[in-house]
Amino acid sequence: MIRIGIVGTSSISERFAEAVAIVEGIGVSRIASRDAERARSFADRVGAPGVAVGLDDLLAAPDVDAVYLASPNAVHAAQIASAVDAGIPVLVEKPAVLTAGEWDAAVAHARRRGVVLLEAMRTAYDPGLAAVQAALPDLGTVRRVSLRYEKRSARYDEVLAGRQTNIFDPELGGSALRDLGVYPLHALVRLFGEPRAVQGVRVGIASGTDGVGSALAAYDGFVADVAWSKITDTSLQSEIQGEDASLLIDAIDAPRRLVLTPRGGVPSVITVPADDNPMVGEVRRFADAVAGADIADDQECTATTLRLVDGLLARPLV
Repeated sequence: MIRIGIVGTSSISERFAEAVAIVEGIGVSRIASRDAERARSFADRVGAPGVAVGLDDLLAAPDVDAVYLASPNAVHAAQIASAVDAGIPVLVEKPAVLTAGEWDAAVAHARRRGVVLLEAMRTAYDPGLAAVQAALPDLGTVRRVSLRYEKRSARYDEVLAGRQTNIFDPELGGSALRDLGVYPLHALVRLFGEPRAVQGVRVGIASGTDGVGSALAAYDGFVADVAWSKITDTSLQSEIQGEDASLLIDAIDAPRRLVLTPRGGVPSVITVPADDNPMVGEVRRFADAVAGADIADDQECTATTLRLVDGLLARPLV
């Protein structure tokens, strides 16, 4: 049994704890927060037996074999380093760190210490993305890829009211690109590898970060466009167009309904069976990694995605 400690008491930590409860061979042992009362309240809610006050307390606990970091983006790198130094395997919420350079350094550190380090990019381990991959040969030569994740955050109302909030705070690594844009970007890399070139536009909001944006990626023989937003909603789906057929994807972060339409033919629906909790796949992959599975490709995919993010962040907001 892998006894995992959770750092953070947000809604994503609660979903993670629910996913852990579904996967055999792993269980939540402690919840860490700087506020002991908050940690205890959250632990009671998710059924964790123990609590810890801060990361150091968690890493020193005798019943913690691994940690899940769901803290603000800006502190991930330092917390990863502390856990690796303690010899504790790490599953870190996306984006794993703020830059590709930080990720490369963290991976090198983990490998030197023989410690597992994996990004909790749920899309990568979702059966829906595997279904998309399986359908690609039916499309013929791919010519256009359009992937998107656009969902208005309720916390945008705080920005509109003139208040700063973590997920939109650039000082904490907050950004619509980092929070939602990484889903289609990571899926793009998983499906097609690293593009030859990427150009993008990010629209700034009052908090000082991007709220919406788009990127255009060039591949040999086809083009990909990626869209993200935390300040608007959309009814549009993602789509991959080939010379022989097109594939509609209901949600790129967790595909559940694909529509394959042959050129001049009748559309067919592909329904993807999956757990209700989309984080189950990443928990299983992490458990496999702790058991010895090779995750070098996973780490490289994270590195590639972060390089794309770095390039897009380097361009000024409009």
